[in-house]
Amino acid sequence: MVRAQSLPVYVGIGLAGGFFSALFGVGGGIVVVPLLVVFTAFSGHEATATSLAVIGFTAVVGAATYGLLGDVHLGYAVLIALPAVAGVIVGTWLQQRVASRTLILLFATFLVLVAVRLFTE
Repeated sequence: MVRAQSLPVYVGIGLAGGFFSALFGVGGGIVVVPLLVVFTAFSGHEATATSLAVIGFTAVVGAATYGLLGDVHLGYAVLIALPAVAGVIVGTWLQQRVASRTLILLFATFLVLVAVRLFTE
């Protein structure tokens, strides 16, 4: 179902998410969520949940591609993934209890703090 915008907007969001995912290891949260909030009618909750679904697809293709190039450290990936699953459960529980506007403001604050940290590295 296409909501609020034309199909090219969603295709563009997908291309941007995939591109930045492959280039920098980001895409879902940092690219797709803000684009869904700004350019479509998605709430913060919907954008976050949809982004996680997108990440599932891009992560499989990206990991397989980088795996073929020999760049994936599977042991470390599993070591990080197992507690990440617990984090997703707790994060989803908390996210459902926070107002969408508050969620977006917290996310924007997080992005600014990450940007400041990257510029001061």
